[in-house]
Amino acid sequence: MPVVSEPDTGRLAVHYAAEPAVVSAIGEWLAWLAHERRTSPHTVDGYRRDLAAFFRYLSAHLGFPPGLQDLETLSPADVRGYLANLGAAGLARPSMARALSVVRGFFRFLDRAGLVRNAAVGTVRTPKAGRSLPRPLAVADALGVVERAGALDEEPWVAKRDTALFTLLYGCGLRIGEALALNRRDAPSGGSMTVSGKGRKERLVPVLPAVAEAITEYLDACPHPGGDDGPLFLGVRGARLNAGVAQRQMRLLRAVLGLPESATPHSLRHSFATHLLAGGGDLRTIQELLGHASLSTTQRYTEVDSDRLMEVYRAAHPRARR
Repeated sequence: MPVVSEPDTGRLAVHYAAEPAVVSAIGEWLAWLAHERRTSPHTVDGYRRDLAAFFRYLSAHLGFPPGLQDLETLSPADVRGYLANLGAAGLARPSMARALSVVRGFFRFLDRAGLVRNAAVGTVRTPKAGRSLPRPLAVADALGVVERAGALDEEPWVAKRDTALFTLLYGCGLRIGEALALNRRDAPSGGSMTVSGKGRKERLVPVLPAVAEAITEYLDACPHPGGDDGPLFLGVRGARLNAGVAQRQMRLLRAVLGLPESATPHSLRHSFATHLLAGGGDLRTIQELLGHASLSTTQRYTEVDSDRLMEVYRAAHPRARR
């Protein structure tokens, strides 16, 4: 079974069990997303992996690597079989819905380009997913993460880096990818900083003095030279810090502080929003701070706060303890 690499992204070692014309079309679609739609590199990489999985399944399902003509004859049953295969592999429904969305997007591109017309793919229903709520940390736990983040490494500048990173995540509500994409020129000054979020949309984020101080202390201690265009957060070898390092540090903190498995770097962002809401922050402001395109996404935090209120009510009201 021939396996073909994308001609323009072979450095990422992503391969497809498909004919060259299909692989070329995939490369064109991903390039269009990156340059025309300004889709973030992380999202484009996710789409690339999803399509690779789709064509691995399709090649095995059909018995040969598909070409453009084979894509025109796919039926809804073929696509539903792909979803069933993902479910059997243990993929959660939200991830299955995303995988289907990627396939639909690719087929819409093929249609616009005049390469493949297959209306059947669009008729497959998206798997229903239960609505998941953010899982923030308690205030004391979030503060514990920030205070203990620098205690896990014997190298002083690395300890200061971890303290600065986790302080930034909780103090400003950034996504881990947003924080690690910052360059030195983006370091906070004047009480605010500009962050590039999903879709490369920029937003202005206020910065607490504690956050700015932690970042300044880290930069003063960092042994690696770097210009304004260099990464803000560095690994021990001087390259841009990998998200996996931050996730590993959080796993260590979970063990030290006795936190649940839901405690991740991203849970600090959830904690930022939930604690702001509990302190009287309004939804519109929190939406802007988080960089949510839709207010409905931010509204999930009202449900989290309501759940917490009910827990307090049931634990504290005399009649609730009967």
